[in-house]
Amino acid sequence: MSSAFSTAKFTTQPFPLITTSPRSHCNPLSNPLKIPNVSSPFLGFTRKLRLGSSSKLNLHRRPGTVVAVSDIVKEKKSKSTPNLLITKEEGLELYEDMILGRTFEDMCAQMYYRGKMFGFVHLYNGQEAVSTGFIKLLKKQDSVVSTYRDHVHALSKGVPARAVMSELFGKTTGCCRGQGGSMHMFSSEHNLLGGFAFIGEGIPVATGAAFTSKYKREVLKEADCDHVTLAFFGDGTCNNGQFFECLNMAALWKLPIVFVVENNLWAIGMSHLRATSDPQIYKKGPAFGMPGIHVDGMDVLKVREVAKEAIARARRGEGPTLVECETYRFRGHSLADPDELRDPAEKAHYAARDPITALKKYLIQNSLANEAELKAIDKKIDEVLEDAVEFADESPLPARSQLLENVFADPKGFGIGPDGRYRCEDPKFTEGTAHV
Repeated sequence: MSSAFSTAKFTTQPFPLITTSPRSHCNPLSNPLKIPNVSSPFLGFTRKLRLGSSSKLNLHRRPGTVVAVSDIVKEKKSKSTPNLLITKEEGLELYEDMILGRTFEDMCAQMYYRGKMFGFVHLYNGQEAVSTGFIKLLKKQDSVVSTYRDHVHALSKGVPARAVMSELFGKTTGCCRGQGGSMHMFSSEHNLLGGFAFIGEGIPVATGAAFTSKYKREVLKEADCDHVTLAFFGDGTCNNGQFFECLNMAALWKLPIVFVVENNLWAIGMSHLRATSDPQIYKKGPAFGMPGIHVDGMDVLKVREVAKEAIARARRGEGPTLVECETYRFRGHSLADPDELRDPAEKAHYAARDPITALKKYLIQNSLANEAELKAIDKKIDEVLEDAVEFADESPLPARSQLLENVFADPKGFGIGPDGRYRCEDPKFTEGTAHV
């Protein structure tokens, strides 16, 4: 079956970021923090991309129409509203999910500084278009594998705000009973296969999940198993060996997986332009025989259009896709990061392209929603978050006996003594004198 994502097309020509303004082609090493003086809203890549002679891209789009990033992504139009990409219901769902993610993270910052959360907490502010644009298109049976910046991925996948907040508070009502914390969200019920503290850790897990789907369908003959896996990771991960190994394996076996690069331009304090020989990450896809797409990660509608085809392609059995979403985080790497390395002008540039503000403007201008409807959603989410915080704060801490659960395959071989009690309950356990 033919696909709108053709590997041949990807290997013969690059694709433009947008049709009206090219990327900057300044020298990234001369001043990697300097804002290029061009009309393009993108800072991440430095080479101007040119269309090959075989391109069929229509450069004369209707004014105001939101389009995907290249000619291989078809314009999707709602049947009920032929000039728009989404219906009213879809628009409100996207807005609510993005507001939930943003408000949740803002509340996390408050609770962290009040001493309710501990350890490293990495917030997702600014990147909501990626999570919402992809995850809200999934079925419940589809899987998501995240990173250490995983709170909003969990929320988009349907994990209740109460469960995520309680996990951050280290309480038994958390999605991991308080044992995972900020970087290790997990929910088997929602097929959220984890956040991972180390970069690249989750990609092999996601590849394995995709292999499971393919095995069930082709070997176990479960005809209805068309489950897709999304693997989220950042630009810094794309220089790691696990990334390349899993791209190779996924392409070799045509696994139903979408590799989603959340390129926020910074790996902690290292500029993407200074760390990668070729900063155009999406070009690594065709090297393994899979499509590579670059999309404006600050525009949820463009992300959604690309995600639709990539997910559908995987579900049809046509293999993996690499999607690079160029986005930006509005806060430091973590709440412990004073965020002094990034140029204030760069931060202001991206703040002006806030994905939530852009979606709100689109909904109102196209009469898909009015201010009252959007304010009602804002109020609803505020109440959800107040409830989540109250619930988490009042929930009990884990019992000490829970400490060694889910650590060893056979807890009695180490964690539980001959008397049936946990060894950690021995008063001498922390003195270093307990016999273990």
